Amino acid sequence: MKTISILGSTGSIGTQTLDVVRHQNDVKVAALAAGRNILKLEEQIREFHPRIAAVWDEADARELRQKVADTSVRVVSGMEGLIEAATVQEADLVNKETLVCAGHLIMPLIRQYHVHLYPVDSEHSAIFQCLNGENPGRIEKILLTCSGGPFYGYSPEKLETVTVSDALKNPNWNMGRKITIDSATLVNKGLEVMEAGWLFSVTADQVEVVIQRQSIVHSAVQFVDGAVIAQMGMPDMRLPIQYAMFYPDRRPMETERLDLFKLRSVSFARPDMETFRGLPLAYDAMKKGGSMPTVFNAANEAAVARFLDRRISFLQIYEMIEECCSMHKVIPNPTVQEILDVQKSVMEHIRTVWDKD
Repeated sequence: MKTISILGSTGSIGTQTLDVVRHQNDVKVAALAAGRNILKLEEQIREFHPRIAAVWDEADARELRQKVADTSVRVVSGMEGLIEAATVQEADLVNKETLVCAGHLIMPLIRQYHVHLYPVDSEHSAIFQCLNGENPGRIEKILLTCSGGPFYGYSPEKLETVTVSDALKNPNWNMGRKITIDSATLVNKGLEVMEAGWLFSVTADQVEVVIQRQSIVHSAVQFVDGAVIAQMGMPDMRLPIQYAMFYPDRRPMETERLDLFKLRSVSFARPDMETFRGLPLAYDAMKKGGSMPTVFNAANEAAVARFLDRRISFLQIYEMIEECCSMHKVIPNPTVQEILDVQKSVMEHIRTVWDKD
């Protein structure tokens, strides 16, 4: 019997993780943590019976306690509550990563405490699978695939007029609103480049983003002898989630199978780095390192929130990220507190400069 704690249980990855749990008879949920979606969290509590449920705001926690008073769950809140959910003793697995901002802190701790870190992103799971039985020191290049988003082939002029509803139409993947926008800007791919660096001990120059419109090749690894190993399958996030949960076992899964005879061909292309400027900005942030990825991530979060609220245009997402990164003085090895302080300062700068009207 495996026991799991799920942080972000009401989001896209969280709900799909629970769908995997739903179809397995030997997985127990110890803790759930969510943001503000109290109704969804209540449903999950009643179905999966966790011992702990965490929300950020205490007012939401009080409301949730009333709703689930007839259950045995203990509702907690704030940072202390989130930490309790993440560190609940009986949990074998916790499904959350913090590598973009704190990879320099997380990876040494993983090695120190002999913890296993299994990637859940479809691309990183694909790379992990390609490396099964291989020597990671023989990686020449990681080929990180990307659907290209809904605006593949667009010019900057055409991007000036795209709307929120346009940007939320991902061609292949069903994701939450924020990550769907990140896919449209290619910022999400930049964040994945950073994560790949930490997960597989490679430099930015060893990670090449490849547009793969069909989302069938989920990523590949090129080795020093020229061999390329790729992982393929239908676009379904439950596959990498289940693989991470039960590694090294592969369990049966009810999902659509890849039919190569129907597929017939797959296409590959280079990303347009001049138009989709979030990707080169991410590479630059990764190379500068230290606190710069935190600035990149925080500025993007703030920009996407304002775009979804229709307060800025699509291209202004890039402008906001670039401005925040250009004015930041890098802290080489930031502590957790310094990471939080940098994030706070970025948010404050954006409120002061961009929200003044």
